[in-house]
This record gives sequence, C-alpha cells and structure tokens, in this order.
Amino acid sequence: MYVIENRDHRPQHNLALEEYLCRMAAREGCEFFMLWQNEPSIIVGRFQNTLEEINADFVRERGIHVVRRNSGGGAVYHDLGNINYSFVMEDREGEFNFAFFTEPIIRALRSLGADAELSGRNDIAIGGKKVSGGAQYRRGGVLLHHGTLLFDSDLDVLSQALKVSQEKFRSKGVKSVRARVGNIHDSLPQAQTAADFIALLEARIEGLTPRELTPDDCAEVETLMREKYSTWDWNYGESPEFTERKRARFPWGGVEAYLEVDKGIITGCELRGDYFGSGDYAPLLERVVGIPYTRANLEKALAAAQAAGDTKKVAEAEAGAAAGPDGGDAAEASTDSAGSADSADRADRARADAGPSGSDRAAQPALTEESETISAGA
Repeated sequence: MYVIENRDHRPQHNLALEEYLCRMAAREGCEFFMLWQNEPSIIVGRFQNTLEEINADFVRERGIHVVRRNSGGGAVYHDLGNINYSFVMEDREGEFNFAFFTEPIIRALRSLGADAELSGRNDIAIGGKKVSGGAQYRRGGVLLHHGTLLFDSDLDVLSQALKVSQEKFRSKGVKSVRARVGNIHDSLPQAQTAADFIALLEARIEGLTPRELTPDDCAEVETLMREKYSTWDWNYGESPEFTERKRARFPWGGVEAYLEVDKGIITGCELRGDYFGSGDYAPLLERVVGIPYTRANLEKALAAAQAAGDTKKVAEAEAGAAAGPDGGDAAEASTDSAGSADSADRADRARADAGPSGSDRAAQPALTEESETISAGA
C-alpha cells in the first residue's frame, strides 16, 4: 500500500485528490493511504441538501468553505485541528467493514492512554463523546473509506457552523445526526501535537511505501478540483429538490415568499401575505425563476427589478386599489357609513395599508423575519 504525503489544506483539492487516487487504484491495481487536513470547511454528504446543513450567514462571514464529497452520510466540520484519513483499496465486497479501518486508529489512541472504542457502526468515541466518524464510497471495483479525527478542533465554531438558524427542514435530503463530540487532545494523559499524532498513525499502518505524485498527476488533480469541487453546481446544485418559505413582517403587512428549488435552481416563486395588493407581480417573479439559489443572484435579480420599475408598478397599483375610485379608502368606505372620517385621513391610512411606494418599500426594514424549508412532493 502506498502512502501519499499531502500538505495541501484546501478542501476542494483534497477531495479531488481522493477521487484521483480512486481512479489511479482502478487503473493500476494499487492501494493508497493518506492523512490530510483542511482549513475551516464544512464537508457535506453526497445526498444532502447543502443549505439544510449549514448556518449560511455564519459560514459566509467566517469564510468557511463548503464542499460536497462523494460518500454519503452527514455533514462534518473540518479545521486544522481535525485530521482526516483515507484508505483507497480494491473493493473485495463483504471483506471490509468499518471496524477493519477503525481498528488501527483505536489501537493508536489506546497506546496514548485514551479509552477509545468503536461506537455504533462507524464512529469512534472516548468517554461517550464522538471523536471520529467514517464513510465509504464504492465505484469501479475500488473502495474509498475515509474518516475524521477531532484532535484539537474548535468545537465552538463547529457547533455554530453546523447550526441552521431556527429552520425546520423536511426536504428529500439525508439529514445529519447531531452527536456529542469531543477532542482527542483533551483525553490524552500527555500532551501531543497534531504532527506527533499523524506520525503515530502512519506507524500503525503496516506495509506503507511512500509514493510521490508526478507533475501530470498534480495537474489532473488541479483540473478536477477546478471543474468539480470548486463549482457551485457540485457543492450546492446537487442538492435534492426542496421548497423554502421565507416570511417577513413589515409596517405595511406580512409577506411570505415560497421558493421551489431543484438542483440548486429556483424553479418557482410565489408571494402570499396579509398585505393589500392587486398589482401584477409576474414581472418581478419572472426575474427570480431560473436563477441559481444564492444570495448574490437573488440580490442581483431584485436590483434589476427595482431598476426596471417592477416594484414601483406593483406598489402604485396597490396604492390605487387601496385608495378606491374616489381617492378614499375602499375597504373603510364600506363600513364608515357616517362618513365622519376626513378624506385626507382616509388617504393616509390607504397609503399606510398599501405600504411605501417604489423604492421606499424596498428600503423598509422587516419587523420580523423567519425562514423554513419544507418538503417538495415528499
């Protein structure tokens, strides 16, 4: 078995390298072992809805990478306090279970004085806290088994990055299972560095022969990283179909926006709420349908709608509907039989009910905001 020394910390590169090693193993009939680390990133499972698994605002503010892997399972947080391991081997079906790969890791941990044990099918725990999880991927007669080792990771960032803000998710994606986690470093009787632990792990795997990648190999890994693992299509667009409802309340009424998303593309949009409205929303909504579901694309589409006057036309139509044919409040006119209200007061109330006109409405801050992702035909 060849061991690959990898000091690159880009998650897109490292997942591309894993896939390339699988291709080499299939082509050459060889096997590989690799230890590697990522800079802060969230690695989501193959069949997960990315947006369900991350705290999008926190991730964006911290510059945390979000990358999809080939194997299934749940989302995990990586940083330089986390050590990842990969076995790339011939897929001798039925011969390899998760315990086959975790046993060397457990032996290494016990040799350092940590009471490590296999937990469930694919986790390693110390003192009831999960310190390692694993996943597998099979293709073309090759088995990839990889796992995480929380050595000295920032658990506060981990908990916030994987915390989705007050949202209920019921889409078709596979959900992550949250578990109590801990760091290996905190369970060791004597202090160890991540580098020391990496050296110990490599010593525990028998029959390793160093191998260096050629310049051509490296070029192919870079191409795979650029064309697959760095793309929005792979990292977000591969998410299963879902519908998201966003709700906000403004001084002029409440609005609910329903966005249908399939393969990361907005396929439908509908507005509902308790506001007064008879304007034509179609031009506004048409700008949203068909674009990738990202904050930047939504902001661009809405800015274009505002520049084209779509939002102003809607607001003006609503104001006219609320004012009624004689300039009064049509809704109140049916109940104000005495006619005691001043017409100017009625017009002011109509404008308040209809909301700000034109760009003023867009600038109104929401009093409350809420987001929920619901199933799409599940």
